[in-house]
Amino acid sequence: MSLKPNGILQTISGEIERIAESTGRSVVSVSSGHGNGSGIVWDERTVVTAYHVVRGAEEVSVGTEDGRKLAAKVTGRFRRSDIAVLTVEGQLTPIEKGDSDALKAGQFVLALANPFSSRTSVTSGIITGANRSIGGWWGMTIENAVITDARVNPGYSGGPLVDASGRLIGMNVAYVSKRGIAVPVNTISKVVQRLAKGQPFKRAYLGIVSNPVALPEEVSSDQRVGQEAGVMVYSVEDGTPAKKSGLSFGDVILKFNGKSVSSSEDLTSLLGEEAIDQPAKLSVLRGGNVVELDITPTTGREE
Repeated sequence: MSLKPNGILQTISGEIERIAESTGRSVVSVSSGHGNGSGIVWDERTVVTAYHVVRGAEEVSVGTEDGRKLAAKVTGRFRRSDIAVLTVEGQLTPIEKGDSDALKAGQFVLALANPFSSRTSVTSGIITGANRSIGGWWGMTIENAVITDARVNPGYSGGPLVDASGRLIGMNVAYVSKRGIAVPVNTISKVVQRLAKGQPFKRAYLGIVSNPVALPEEVSSDQRVGQEAGVMVYSVEDGTPAKKSGLSFGDVILKFNGKSVSSSEDLTSLLGEEAIDQPAKLSVLRGGNVVELDITPTTGREE
């Protein structure tokens, strides 16, 4: 029995092949003393990869899809978001960038890699969550992470996560509990703007893993709260500003210095460089009561 061609499936397959081929020119291998990973061509002489791929290295080798081996220097690092910036001796093809702020669950994505400087590898899936704070075994806390069910195989770290149009929306850094974790492109963009100029990127640090949470109506309508959502604390790292302030698992952050915190983006935007080493007030919901805590954010551990 012969099977009739399925036009829809053929179209989808063709689009995936097209994206893999066109985007693959902007995916490189990154080889350091810690093994092989992947990298994203940000501009003609700049590659972005995961910090843990080049940890401790100053010079690395970058391999292109067409077989070239190029020398590169690690010119910037931001450990907390698992980002490293490389300057490459050779002209490359930059990837097209998207916008990670508008991502929604259910969007189709492709994860790409090229750890061995050969043909690009691809896995696919959908976004299962976005704008969450994720902490894990690899020693980083990724704020506003993009979470997918696309498999992130060994060597995929530092490679791009792209949308259905082939635009960069994140950088793959880990695979935990059958979920891929990616740093959002908008975070990468802010970091690269500073690191590529040789300027350190700094952001205030509390030392928590958290996720946004909707508040019950009886709580949100309370005059002491006055908002429909907050950010729940799922873990607190020892020796951090959060630990010293008395912040605990289950606390829901409502305000930072009097400014409402209803999402992970709200909290991230309030923890800019200007907040480092500045005493602040946290309003948290704890056991039905609003509690005020004193906290002084730091820069956290950087390398």
